[in-house]
Amino acid sequence: MNQDLQEPMAEIMPNIITAMSYLLQRVSETNDHLSQKQSISGFHGITKPSISIRSYLERIFKYANCSHSCYIVAYIYLDRFIKKQPFLLINSFSVHRFIITSVLVSAKFMDDL
Repeated sequence: MNQDLQEPMAEIMPNIITAMSYLLQRVSETNDHLSQKQSISGFHGITKPSISIRSYLERIFKYANCSHSCYIVAYIYLDRFIKKQPFLLINSFSVHRFIITSVLVSAKFMDDL
C-alpha cells in the first residue's frame, strides 16, 4: 500500500517541475521586454545563465533532496514576491537566483526540524 502512494508522487513531481519552469519562463520572457521599468538588484546577473530554467529546476530536484511540497511553496513565495515588489521584476538575468533562493527558503521552512 505504501508503495502505491509513492508512485503517484513520483509522477506528479516532474509535472510540477514542468509547470513551474513553463510559468517562470513565460514570466521572465515577458519581463525581458519591459527593461526600461526594471530595477536592478543583487539577484540580477551580468549575463543570462546558459542553463535553461527547466534544466535548472530538474537539477535542483535531483540534487537538493527537498520534499515535494518545497517546490510548490517555492512557487508561492515567488508569486508573493512578484505581488509585493512590482518594480523588481523577475527576468532572464535574475530568474535562476530567485529560483534557488525560493527553494532554499521553502526547504528551510518545510523540511528543517
